[in-house]
Amino acid sequence: MNSTKTVVRQDGIKPAVVTEETGHDTDDPAIWINKADTLKSLIIGTDKNSDGGLYAFDLEGKIVNKVLGLKRPNNVDIAYGFKLNGQPVDIAVLTERETNTIRIFRLPDLTPVDGGGIPVFQGEKERAPMGIAMYTRPEDAAIFAIVGRKSGPAEGYLWQYRLVDENGVVKGRLVRKFGTYSGKKEIESIAVDNKLGYVYYSDETVGVRKYLADPAKWDNKELALFAKEGFVSDHEGISIYPTSDSTGYILVSNQQNNSFMIYRREGENGVANEHKLIGEAPVSTLESDGSEVTAVPLGSKFPKGMFVAMSNGKVFHYYSWEDIQAKIKEK
Repeated sequence: MNSTKTVVRQDGIKPAVVTEETGHDTDDPAIWINKADTLKSLIIGTDKNSDGGLYAFDLEGKIVNKVLGLKRPNNVDIAYGFKLNGQPVDIAVLTERETNTIRIFRLPDLTPVDGGGIPVFQGEKERAPMGIAMYTRPEDAAIFAIVGRKSGPAEGYLWQYRLVDENGVVKGRLVRKFGTYSGKKEIESIAVDNKLGYVYYSDETVGVRKYLADPAKWDNKELALFAKEGFVSDHEGISIYPTSDSTGYILVSNQQNNSFMIYRREGENGVANEHKLIGEAPVSTLESDGSEVTAVPLGSKFPKGMFVAMSNGKVFHYYSWEDIQAKIKEK
């Protein structure tokens, strides 16, 4: 929950672009790369309200499409090449909290392809879905949605669904329940590293937890709990910036500090699950919930990629990765 604090950090990195305003309350962005023309890539973002929506912005921050009337959409992520009626399509997948479903829209046109929604956490007392991240398994291109909720049990807080095509409609099949929860606040932000096969999620006020993303490995053991220190309060959005197939950075929103804490993607000194703080990037966003990043060059403003963060004020901020990189002071 965002407070009313409206003071922008004096030392905050300035965004290259601030989007047009949504109707109510921005919550989480995703970046869709148009592989045919990267300059026509889109930022997909949720507007969190009982009469909320899903928005598509161009690289200048202009609203170019939207789906309205969604019931409190929270987080959104993207998967590429889902086979629908035998044809590969890109999809945006989001949680719709008040209907206890996940919703799926084809990209870039935002056409619904889910038959009205896929129910999640069926049979549970606590269902309201919030966080979501997509995992595409390299071996067979199977696509999974990993979903979190407003509250849940100490074990098995996250549920993982394989997405399948049934006569041109996307359905979800539950394949795994996993994930430890402290019980202190909630779990919303989830991120998947497809290349390395890890899933990360923010256990708010506690830290970031790390697991294997592939349900076929039958290993629900927690690999790491990091980012435990230096946060004013909530751990929020998680984004992964690759510098190669196996190296890069993990950025975690230090929400009440208006900054992002930075860790090495590959771990420390050859230890893959040891993630130490190596930098902190102050930003101009106000109490950022969701964020996303890409290393794909997106024009002259974003030559080494773009970092997108939700901000109070019904907007998303686009930052040049070069400006974020400049704040990393490795120890």
